[in-house]
Amino acid sequence: MTPARILVAGIGNIFLGDDAFGVEVAQRLARKPLPDGVCVVDFGIRGLDLAYALLDPYEMVILVDAAPRGGPPGTLYVLEVAPRDVCGPDAASPAIDMHGMDPVQVLRMTAALGRPAVGRILLVGCEPKRDDNHEMSDPVRVAVDEAVLLVHSVVDRLLRGEDAVDRGAFSVP
Repeated sequence: MTPARILVAGIGNIFLGDDAFGVEVAQRLARKPLPDGVCVVDFGIRGLDLAYALLDPYEMVILVDAAPRGGPPGTLYVLEVAPRDVCGPDAASPAIDMHGMDPVQVLRMTAALGRPAVGRILLVGCEPKRDDNHEMSDPVRVAVDEAVLLVHSVVDRLLRGEDAVDRGAFSVP
């Protein structure tokens, strides 16, 4: 078996409506065949588990999470996270929250544990609908299926050595 080169990490809280986006995408991806070298894990809110997973020698990490950026709910984004911005000399010390998941803090914690930031980190994010509902909103629920296809496309492009970051956002009708 080929060692995993790419980690796809689903992030989110299943009890907070649209925040469950990354978890749902990871669970659906885990039920589909993926290329050799790709590992999918539903981390939920287990930031410490993700930090320890990042100590493994992955070449790339794709974080899948709700990502409020001001677009219409259900809009999908593929963004590159610059490790120097997260773990550079001006970065704050990591705060450990055993019951939460802040991906930036997780990356800082990984660096503090002695592992430099993964060479390349991408975020597949979905614009959440801001409300107090504890169920996933319709636009985000529709975006989950599109995000599964998007992550497959991103992984395929990465494994072929192509750029996987599309400039701009993907809107889900």
